[in-house]
Amino acid sequence: MSQRIKTDICVIGAGSGGLSVAAGAAQLGVPTVLIEKGEMGGDCLNYGCVPSKALLAAGKHAQLLRDSGAFGVQTGASHVDFARTMSHVHEVIATIAPMDSEERFTGLGCKVIRAPARFLNPREVEAGGTIITARRFVVATGSSAAIPPITGLEDVDYLTNETIFSNRTCPEHLIIIGGGPIGMEMAQAHRRLGARVTVLELYAALAKDDPELTAVVLKRLRAEGVEILEGVSIDRISQQPGGGAITVSLREGGESGESRSITGSHLLVAAGRKPNIDGLGLELADIKHDGRGIAVDARLRTTNRRIFAIGDVIGGLQFTHVAGYHAGIVIRNALFRVPAKADHSTVPWVTYTDPELANVGLTEAQARAQHDHVRVVRWPFAENDRAQAERRTEGLVKVITGKGGRILGAGIAGPHAGELIQPWILAMTTKQKIGAMTGIIAPYPTLGEVNKRAAGAYYTQSLFSPRTQKLVRWLAKLG
Repeated sequence: MSQRIKTDICVIGAGSGGLSVAAGAAQLGVPTVLIEKGEMGGDCLNYGCVPSKALLAAGKHAQLLRDSGAFGVQTGASHVDFARTMSHVHEVIATIAPMDSEERFTGLGCKVIRAPARFLNPREVEAGGTIITARRFVVATGSSAAIPPITGLEDVDYLTNETIFSNRTCPEHLIIIGGGPIGMEMAQAHRRLGARVTVLELYAALAKDDPELTAVVLKRLRAEGVEILEGVSIDRISQQPGGGAITVSLREGGESGESRSITGSHLLVAAGRKPNIDGLGLELADIKHDGRGIAVDARLRTTNRRIFAIGDVIGGLQFTHVAGYHAGIVIRNALFRVPAKADHSTVPWVTYTDPELANVGLTEAQARAQHDHVRVVRWPFAENDRAQAERRTEGLVKVITGKGGRILGAGIAGPHAGELIQPWILAMTTKQKIGAMTGIIAPYPTLGEVNKRAAGAYYTQSLFSPRTQKLVRWLAKLG
């Protein structure tokens, strides 16, 4: 006979969003059940943000050795121990894992069930032989790698973000399908660690970002030896017997383009994400969904008002920090009865290549499509003294403004862009105009000065205009 539990909050999925809801509810003294069929910490900790950034850090150290000659620092022949590099990756995961562990959440007061969950009806979920009835449910099951329908792919030993960090041998030639953030980050990391890398992209690499900014990143990757083929259509994929070399037959320039083949030792599929909704029994719970994910309203409620859905499983902006933000919206709605609504207008996103690529708000193209009065200001890293001292002068800050200096968006391509974008996030969130950035005192010499200089560029034309010059001369005559 099944065990039955009656609780206040039942969270399905122990990734970033689900853990945040469960921790918040439990610490408020609310009876909470947390269900997870896989690894605690979800995709971010085990297969996404954490391991990818750890691998990128290793690649960055390898590149620093290669570039040290410009500073008069001579090093001998360097060697990458790829197996040790992957040990570093898993050591980082293991260090963070206790914060997301079953033991920690049990200690907070959660009932943790490690099993697949499925809805039995609009008010009950079954997991591991236990039937849970809850006042509110939260679906936070995340997403996983989408596998494109390419002939022969199902017969090939390919990698995804869930398996690549278990590979302990440096690929001789890594072929990557997909030129989005995951594909480009893994391309640069593996290239810097000694692999030959080819990226195949159906459209344009990093297509969701501003092309003026992505050009900076793509130029650097190509200079480091990453082969990036855009506008590529893949006909079929095959592999030699016994798990040997993998051959990708493709056409450059679309279906009617010239045919060619590329053979590599490893294949990584990084062609987008799909919501994890299979097996949840959403139909039995009266939850509307499709291939893009679960449908929710502004308060993140599904078509069953007792059930919320957050993070990657609802599609849209699939970032760890968005899932965490969604968790706060759910806590306010489900526990405090505050009709909080999600606002995604100032959600930032960062691609952690080197140089980094960071954005918040609208790109230039989006702004021009939505607004009549658009003005763009830029400031290059080459005009920053700290960037010159560190010989990292590639890139720029680009700010999109509307009428009256309202900030519509900002993008940065350059070193530490993910850190440098944060003042623009604050300015947009608090609805500050661009003039607010000119009033700060930035310490010298720091990369952060690029933000103030970009804001100052907004006023350069009017400040040094003939009219202003005439005014200054007139004031001077007053003594």
